[in-house]
Amino acid sequence: MKILLAGDSTVASCPTYEYPMSGWGAHLPRHVYSWAAVHNFAKGGASTESFREEGLWGLLLETAAEGDLVLIQFGHNDQKKVHLAARTGYAANLRTMVAEVRDLGAVPVFCTSVERRHFLGGAGGHPDLDGVLAQSLEDYPDVVRELALELQLPAVDLNAWTRALYVELGVAESQSLFCHFGPGEHAFWPAGLADNTHFSQRGASLVAAEVAAQLGRLGFGPRRLGSPDSATAGLTTAGLPSAGRG
Repeated sequence: MKILLAGDSTVASCPTYEYPMSGWGAHLPRHVYSWAAVHNFAKGGASTESFREEGLWGLLLETAAEGDLVLIQFGHNDQKKVHLAARTGYAANLRTMVAEVRDLGAVPVFCTSVERRHFLGGAGGHPDLDGVLAQSLEDYPDVVRELALELQLPAVDLNAWTRALYVELGVAESQSLFCHFGPGEHAFWPAGLADNTHFSQRGASLVAAEVAAQLGRLGFGPRRLGSPDSATAGLTTAGLPSAGRG
């Protein structure tokens, strides 16, 4: 069987010149190759709308077959467009995607968007002292959870899991999950980079491991040990960062 990925840059395989930046989709094969072949259609900057307009969704559907899994994670770029608000255009696009995947006999799986690492000011207004993690994705993760329950489809709650992971690691250590370079440390970003959205190899690897783990809890994998209520299991088992500190 296949696992087909639809998403944005946090899922996509990044260009080689951006190494070590990576989306979690690039690391998923090592966890699932024994039972599924991963096809990563995710693209940087993609929204539920542009993914279709650029033909990527069509290519994904052409590749999908009965019994395949189609993992769908959008939100980061949808929230930048007024007409793709969480409860209007975004939700409508997700509903259409689910219907089209099901028409093929494939299985749609929602993934809530991974959280950005945005800590608000802590003691004395200093962001590195017990900062509070912002909810940067607004109500987009909630809409995905609600739609998963309504449409009775599996969901991997990466938003809840990444939030728990960042808080567990703390402000300082969680920085290693993302791409931060000083001036002269990276040839593609010679002036330096402080990116709290796009993962480093470590961050992408941890998220991919959690995706595989949650898929297993949902009943997907070599033995398909799913429970009768596996379609919503991912909504209630993702609260703790079980992938560890890596």
